[in-house]
Amino acid sequence: MALADFARSLEDGINRRGIVKKRADGWVPEIIPYAGYGSAAAVKIMARALMVKPKNAPARLNLNFLLRQGSRLNIDAVRDFARPVIQRGAQAQRGWRQFFTTQVGFLPVTVRIGKKIIHTRTDRNGYLDLLVEGHGLQPGWQEVNITPLHGKCVPAPVMIVPESETTGIVSDVDDTIMVTWLPRPALAAWNSFVKHTNTRQAVSGMAELYREILAKKPDVPIFYLSTGAWNTYSTLLEFISAYRYPVGPLLLTDWGPTPTGLFRSGSEHKKTQLRNLLIMFPRLKWILVGDDGQHDPLIYDELAREHPSRVKIIMLRELGMVEQVLSHGTPEATEPSRNDSDIERQGTLVVRGKDGYAIREKLLGAAREIFA
Repeated sequence: MALADFARSLEDGINRRGIVKKRADGWVPEIIPYAGYGSAAAVKIMARALMVKPKNAPARLNLNFLLRQGSRLNIDAVRDFARPVIQRGAQAQRGWRQFFTTQVGFLPVTVRIGKKIIHTRTDRNGYLDLLVEGHGLQPGWQEVNITPLHGKCVPAPVMIVPESETTGIVSDVDDTIMVTWLPRPALAAWNSFVKHTNTRQAVSGMAELYREILAKKPDVPIFYLSTGAWNTYSTLLEFISAYRYPVGPLLLTDWGPTPTGLFRSGSEHKKTQLRNLLIMFPRLKWILVGDDGQHDPLIYDELAREHPSRVKIIMLRELGMVEQVLSHGTPEATEPSRNDSDIERQGTLVVRGKDGYAIREKLLGAAREIFA
């Protein structure tokens, strides 16, 4: 048996015993909804089934304010969006607690989207990742209902992008909007497992930059793409709420073993998610935001070369020397193998700056229309 197969078998065995023990202690399966997204043609619904104590079951999302906004996004309502989901995680608990969960694999669930009813199951890790065509939902923030077998119905938010919108934003998280230095193993462990969840630092000016763009173009969808685990979902929502970033779906990953290895590839996760967005929203041209600490420049560069008409702007936060060392071990930035001018000649603008304020100043001179 390959090492990856052994690791998966061990993980499944530990999780099965955990379910049995927790059931005996009175715990029950609970659906944890994640923000989904879609177009007029299709919608992606995401959630996870975990074992929870009934009295500690996570509060569900209250989408009334989003539904009232229709297709427009009320930036000041970010706290109202995040508060129910992060109710338990907002108490400065140690980061490691969020990783000790027991997932419920292959749990039968029923998904109701308007008059459409779908019967399915979670995967082996408890995830529900469902693509539904012909959903009939109107543009804006809507909700669908997910009901587990012998469990309570849970509303899940979905962001339906208007057909008239032509621009979308994808933002990296680590070292782009949040100072974490995540790629370095020792610091990754400290930030994820030890550090209090409410002590993350925001990158200066990035929230203001995003809010200014969306204030002028309120229907522009924003997605947060990270190699972080889904277990950190509530922590990231807490961060987005605290620093008043625009609300949008989070595209995270699972850190467990795969059929081909012990760990998933962060670069492949980002590439896959970016291509999924290009397919889901064929009308959108993208603003891609990242940092030059690791792989973002190369990933974005490759996407712009493959789809030059679909990538409008690439914004890269330039890490300082200390941040570069902490990020990947050397004081120099990790650059793409080709020059920015190559893709700029194809129509993709590349803007670099040390923070959101510096990037905004350069954008005002080069792409003033995004603030118009």
